Amino acid sequence: MTEGYIELKGMHFRARHGCLESERREGNDFTVDFRCPWDISRAAASDNLDDTLDYSKVYAIIAAQMETPSKLLENVAARIADALQQAFPGLEHFELTVSKKNPPVGGECEWARVSISR
Repeated sequence: MTEGYIELKGMHFRARHGCLESERREGNDFTVDFRCPWDISRAAASDNLDDTLDYSKVYAIIAAQMETPSKLLENVAARIADALQQAFPGLEHFELTVSKKNPPVGGECEWARVSISR
């Protein structure tokens, strides 16, 4: 077994997540990061996409979930995690971070982030 990691870092989305009406109306910039340990042995030997986690499908699932507005980043992250686990039953352990640029906190703040591990 050759354990490695599959990662998608810095996926950028314009989305309408937030508690304030202005956030839901105007939208904001978000990034999502995904990382999971993965046995890459078969894919390394076969050079066949069917033998690994297809990260274009991971991206598509994340993008679809980012289109559905939520008030809280916690809800966005949990929905993404649930959708990934439903689509990829072999995906047992992963880390996911959803970040909102310039959150409305009453002062200077570059990012608000929620990270989950499953």
